[in-house]
Amino acid sequence: MHPIIIFSYKMDFSQNNLFGYIEDLQELTIIERPVRRSLKTPEEIERLTVDEELNDIERAVYLLSSGQDIQGTSVVASLPVLMRQNPAETLRRVLPKVREVLPVAGVEMQLTAAVSLLTILQEESISIHTYSHSFLHIILQNLEHRDAGVSNAWLETLLAAIEALPKETIRHEILNPLVSKAQLSQTLQSRLVSCKILGKLANKFEAHIIKREILPLVKSLCQDVEYEVRSCMCRQLELIAQGIGTELTKNVVLPELVELARDEGSSVRLAAFETLVNLLEMFDADDRSQTVLPLVKSFCEKSFKADESILVSLSFHLGKLCNGLYGIFTPEQHLRFLEFYKKLCTLGLEQENGHNDNQVQLQTLEQEKKYISVRKNCAYNLPAMMVFVDPKNFNLELYSTFFCLCHDPEVLVRHTMAIGFYEVAKLLNTDVYVIHKELVALLQDESLEVLDALIGYLPEILELLSTGGENIGTESKLLNFPELIPALTRAEQRAATSLKWRTHEKLLQKYACLPHVISSDQIYYRFLHRMLSIIMTNNVLPVQKAAARTLCVYLRYNRKQEQRHEVIQKLIEQLGQGKSYWNRLRFLDTCEFIIELFSKSFFCEYFFLPVLELTHDPVANVRMKLCYLLPKVKSTLKVPTDKHLLQQLELCVRKLLCEEKDKDVLSIVKKMVLELDRMETSLDAFQKRFYENDLLDQQKEREEHLLLEMEQLEKEKQQNEGRSTSMSDKMYEKKRRDSKASTSLAKTIPMSVSGNPGAAAGKEVKKSKLVRSQSFSSQALHSKYGNIDKCPSKSSSTGYTSVSAVGKGSMFSFSDDSFRTRSSNPSGTAAFSSASTLPSSSRNTSNSVDQKSNGSKESHSRKEKQEVKLLELVKKRMHTKDHWRQRG
Repeated sequence: MHPIIIFSYKMDFSQNNLFGYIEDLQELTIIERPVRRSLKTPEEIERLTVDEELNDIERAVYLLSSGQDIQGTSVVASLPVLMRQNPAETLRRVLPKVREVLPVAGVEMQLTAAVSLLTILQEESISIHTYSHSFLHIILQNLEHRDAGVSNAWLETLLAAIEALPKETIRHEILNPLVSKAQLSQTLQSRLVSCKILGKLANKFEAHIIKREILPLVKSLCQDVEYEVRSCMCRQLELIAQGIGTELTKNVVLPELVELARDEGSSVRLAAFETLVNLLEMFDADDRSQTVLPLVKSFCEKSFKADESILVSLSFHLGKLCNGLYGIFTPEQHLRFLEFYKKLCTLGLEQENGHNDNQVQLQTLEQEKKYISVRKNCAYNLPAMMVFVDPKNFNLELYSTFFCLCHDPEVLVRHTMAIGFYEVAKLLNTDVYVIHKELVALLQDESLEVLDALIGYLPEILELLSTGGENIGTESKLLNFPELIPALTRAEQRAATSLKWRTHEKLLQKYACLPHVISSDQIYYRFLHRMLSIIMTNNVLPVQKAAARTLCVYLRYNRKQEQRHEVIQKLIEQLGQGKSYWNRLRFLDTCEFIIELFSKSFFCEYFFLPVLELTHDPVANVRMKLCYLLPKVKSTLKVPTDKHLLQQLELCVRKLLCEEKDKDVLSIVKKMVLELDRMETSLDAFQKRFYENDLLDQQKEREEHLLLEMEQLEKEKQQNEGRSTSMSDKMYEKKRRDSKASTSLAKTIPMSVSGNPGAAAGKEVKKSKLVRSQSFSSQALHSKYGNIDKCPSKSSSTGYTSVSAVGKGSMFSFSDDSFRTRSSNPSGTAAFSSASTLPSSSRNTSNSVDQKSNGSKESHSRKEKQEVKLLELVKKRMHTKDHWRQRG
């Protein structure tokens, strides 16, 4: 333990220290002086003041004439508004002033003017003819501004105007002057602008006009002395090729591309390569094999040696390139490009892993960034390369590469893999189970960016895993991947402990898919209580709402009534009746989701009255939120079934109107009362105006009843299986004891018997055996047919009432034993009962055991048939009820 040292500071106002404080104060005044100097003088304020009686047009003219630059910029920014309000006066009075100001204006006003003219064009507040007459000359005049940013802004406005301008205007105002602007005698900026304009004009004219007037300029600019111009023109060749068609592209554009691909400038070669890849579809098989493929091979060979500048672009376009040239590859070339891709996937990792010990030269930071970009592009191209090698060969050819990219040391690479994981899973289809370990690794990734990218398609990925594999049945779901569910829970916990609440919210929303891929018990024990904990403890409202909705989805698909009742009770006690008003607010949010997801009868049965109890809540915010929820609460009622609940609702509203003291709550109550009065309560029978809503609610109610029925059937099935196993165990023990007794009896009987008395004794034994077997069978048959005669009366009296209860929409229960009586096998039970009355002996043991085993098999098969018939009967009855309800 270290001693705790406490320092006490006291103000010392001695003479020496006082001078120090004064010096500090003087320094503060020096700091404040520039602030005082920046204030406007009275003369400046007077000069900036504008008469308030001036209208918008007059104020704009005044500010452009005698105002400062910042005021002029404000007027230029308001041009779109002035054009909407008064276009004629704006063009007549304001626009001439703008023309005068712009040539001497600063960069800020120039950029604002370009944006304003583009906005006027997009809003179409004036005709295109008026626009070209009034604004086109301003745009063309400022295209060659000395500032590159200003020039690009005006160029963007011009390119947008070219789309809307008529051909004649474009030809006279833009194309004809472009011939002189593209000459070598013009400035570099002028020739760069000409390249971009030529690319835009290619789609505005016919092929013969392009061939005669535009292509000569294109060839000239492709051979310009400046590499910037050649590179810029090369990137416009794709647009020009689309405008001139396949034939001219093959004869004119392709030779230019081949020449530019061998250019001395690396940026020109890069532009030629990318344009070549984008134009692959326009070339035929001969051009691809004779011209394009040799160029691509040379790019790949030089990328690692002399021309690393093209490496990043090559890795980005490799998937498109391989699939575009797929038809002309030989098997050797196919393997060569695949190996080239694999090499790119591990670029920069060899030295880290110690594979290249001979290379002493250390990578620079720029090289590392380049290699990371290459591996990121390889991760982006993985689905395309899967198509290239055929997804059936993924496990053999690309799985090791896939594994390396998923475990790459750089977050950017793993992030890209997470984005494309669903595409990979979709291509694998039935073999998707191969990549489940990588899914677990990405779910547990240390970077939340990777998790955020993965959960975008998480429901689709989990669905593919649960149903896509051949060895995975729909019932087993994700049971074959036991490590996946812990990974999902840990991913949620990591997102919860981070500061990125949006990722946590997104994750909780996606987890609503889990009832479709894992069992109800797994959700109940692993996820459901966690959602309730998030609702009660998390401090972020969107996260709490996402957890509440997901909890309601889990409750909706829970298959055990006991668990459902437990969750409902916790929601009411811990949220609806919680001590914190924040929890009570979240209870109302949860009720809103329950109204959305469940049937009306479910909400009325469990949540209607607990919601109304909050009208007496001591916190005004809770009562206010309840008032906003009242119309949705009323929409769940059906008359006359829920007439007593409607009376309770009306009573609560009256109490709020009479007893509410908070003025904000009271005003909302009055608004809601008017809305409640306008609402029409739905009836039990179908109505035309509510037909779709009633149909949807009936479907929800039917699904809820089916869940109860399935739960009851599962319980009965488990009981029957338990009985059959216990019976088989008892029969096995009895047979074992009887076999021991028969062996001991055989040892006591003498083996050698001589003479006729022995034969007579044998006949007597056979005779007694026959008599006993006949008596046994007669007793069994008598009891069997006696039970069969009794069964129809029971089933006809009780079985119908149970089915009709389902038709009435009541909770389906099997409290009556009629179905068990019908599904059980009476012959089997009669055989066992009759066998128990007979004296046990070793001679009739074999016959009784055989009959018992046959009876148990028959009873088991008949039970299964009866269960199937029962489900069919329930569905038939419910469809009959739907039919009569619709007719009613």
